[in-house]
Amino acid sequence: IKSIKMSYNIMKIMKDPNTGKVTHVLLTDGLSQIWDIKRLEEVTRIAEMMQDNSDSGHKYEVRGGPCRVTKKK
Repeated sequence: IKSIKMSYNIMKIMKDPNTGKVTHVLLTDGLSQIWDIKRLEEVTRIAEMMQDNSDSGHKYEVRGGPCRVTKKK
């Protein structure tokens, strides 16, 4: 039997004030891997904290990450 587990990521959204161009960047961990967080409450708290501390106008959004498929015995 396989089970699907959801993980979450934080997307940083930056808008260039001169050109209006929007860039989306997934936050990474210390090993340059996309930062996967398992609990929605935790990732929401982190994204809100980053948003509150942003002095450059960047936005932070939570998104569902890739599904992880694991085998259950």
